[in-house]
Amino acid sequence: MGTLGRAIYTVGKWIRGTGQAMDRLGSTIQGGLRIEEQLSRHRTIMNIFEKEPRIHKDVFVAPSAAVIGDVEIEHGSSIWYGSILRGDVNSIHIGAGTNIQDNSLVHVSKANISGKVLPTIIGNSVTIGHSAVLHACIVEDEAFVGMGATLLDGVVVEKHSMVGAGSLVKQNTRIPSGEVWVGNPAKFLRKLTEEEMTFIAQSATNYINLAQVHAAENAKTFDEIELEKMLRKKFAHKDEEYDSMLGVIREIPPELILPDNILPNKAQKAVAH
Repeated sequence: MGTLGRAIYTVGKWIRGTGQAMDRLGSTIQGGLRIEEQLSRHRTIMNIFEKEPRIHKDVFVAPSAAVIGDVEIEHGSSIWYGSILRGDVNSIHIGAGTNIQDNSLVHVSKANISGKVLPTIIGNSVTIGHSAVLHACIVEDEAFVGMGATLLDGVVVEKHSMVGAGSLVKQNTRIPSGEVWVGNPAKFLRKLTEEEMTFIAQSATNYINLAQVHAAENAKTFDEIELEKMLRKKFAHKDEEYDSMLGVIREIPPELILPDNILPNKAQKAVAH
């Protein structure tokens, strides 16, 4: 770091220190009414070496997830709570409208035993179930990987195919389009039905919509969250008969009608009483 770099770093350090001091002063003035925000050292988006994640602006990445290194995620996809995408020794690419559900792990391999470079590539409108493990494999468009399934190095899951929950797919296995594979090790079970293909497509759409709700909720400030808690408590419904005996008429504030108040382009419903 040169002289100019050290000077800029020092100025930045002073500014950050001043901000921290102002925050402490403001909290002191607020007294018992203050809401303290706790700083977490968890880094949801993290560079590794010179490798930086490239994430479309409308992707939902849950606060407890971790996207690390050479990872590219296209629009409409979602990375759910507790999931880890680690693109350190190779790259990860995730297409559009794909969901990586809670506690899943996606990793890569620098090379396999034959020296072949093995990134992880996941296509468009793919559903990856909770706690799945994908390692240096390819999952093509509109495929489905069930909860707790494991895909090892060199696996290819072709378009419109399904890996059953809890299955282990061995190295270099190719699952043909339109087939269901299950077991440990995974083997062909049967052909995918038209209803199941429709379900896979609908699952991806459902998660796109659900991700918008979670993204809006996670974007709320601490003050907004505490206000909603207070309003819910204040306007909580009792039994209708109990209310009528007290002569109480309760109204729900429009801002508490969920998810209508957070879904984009959706009009709020009128509150009747």
